[in-house]
Amino acid sequence: MQILDGKLAAQAIKDGLKLEVAQLAANGKEVPHLVAILVGNNGASETYVAAKVKACEEVGFKSTLIRFEASISAFKLLDTIRDLNGDPEVDGILVQLPLPDHISAEEVINCIDPAKDVDGFHPSTVGKLVLGQPTYIPATPYGIMLLLEYYKIETKGKHAVVIGRSNIVGRPMSVLLSGSGNYGNATVTICHSHTKNLKEICATADIIVAALGRPGFVKEDMVKEGAVIIDVGITRIDDSSKKSGYRLSGDVDFAAVAPKASFITPVPGGVGPMTIAALMKNTFKACALKHYDGFLIQN
Repeated sequence: MQILDGKLAAQAIKDGLKLEVAQLAANGKEVPHLVAILVGNNGASETYVAAKVKACEEVGFKSTLIRFEASISAFKLLDTIRDLNGDPEVDGILVQLPLPDHISAEEVINCIDPAKDVDGFHPSTVGKLVLGQPTYIPATPYGIMLLLEYYKIETKGKHAVVIGRSNIVGRPMSVLLSGSGNYGNATVTICHSHTKNLKEICATADIIVAALGRPGFVKEDMVKEGAVIIDVGITRIDDSSKKSGYRLSGDVDFAAVAPKASFITPVPGGVGPMTIAALMKNTFKACALKHYDGFLIQN
C-alpha cells in the first residue's frame, strides 16, 4: 500500500507555477489575480479560503478576499460579482460555498463570467467539459486527475466507481475518468443513495472515488485487493480530546481499507491540497488566456 500524498504532489505543482509567475513578474508582465468571496463565518469555509489565499501568496499570485456578513442580500452579492466580472485586473473569481439559505448558489454561480470561472462550476464550463472542449475543470476533480498523473496510476481500461453524484465532484469526476484524455479511458459506474447492491459494485472496482460526505462509509468488505482509493470526503466530527475540538474524517474507513489498497489518499493531506493546487492552475490559465493568448499554458 502506498499513500497518495496530496501535499507532496500539490507542492510540486505550486513550485512549477511559482517559477512561471516569477518569470512573468521579472519581465514586467501581469501576474494572476484571484478574488475570493466569503459570506458569513462558517468555520470550514474560513479554513478553506485561508488556504487558498496562502497558496496565492506562495506562488506569487495577487489575491483579494472580500468578506460579507451572512445577512448580505443576494442583490448586493450578485452586484459585487458583476463588478468583478468587468474588472480587467481580476483573472479568477470564486465564491466559497455553502452560502446562506436565502442566497441561491445556482444564481451566484451563473452570475460569474465563464472566463473567470476558475472553480469550474458555471453551466457553460460544465457543458464544455462534457463535450471534451478546452475549459476550466472543477478544482477537486482536476486535483484528483493531477494526483493520478503525479503517481502515474493507470486508468485506461480500469473499472472506476464514483460514489456520489454532486455537480462539484461526482459528475465531473465520472466525465474525466471516462474521457479520452490522459488518465481517462476508464469504464465508470456512478453510485448514489438509490444504488442497489452498492457493496457488490464497489467490490469490483479497480478505482474507487468516495465523494458522498458520510464519514467512514467505505468499509473493508467493499474494497477488492489492490484497488486505488480516492477519499474526497472531509467531515468535522466533535472530539473533545483535540485542541480544535474536532477531528477530520474521510468517507473511507482508512485503518480497515488501507491494507487492501494499492494506493490510498489520507484525510487530511490527500485530495484537499490537490484541490487548491488545481485552483491555482485554473487561475494561471485564466490569466494566460486573457493576457498572453494562452501561450503559457502547458496543460
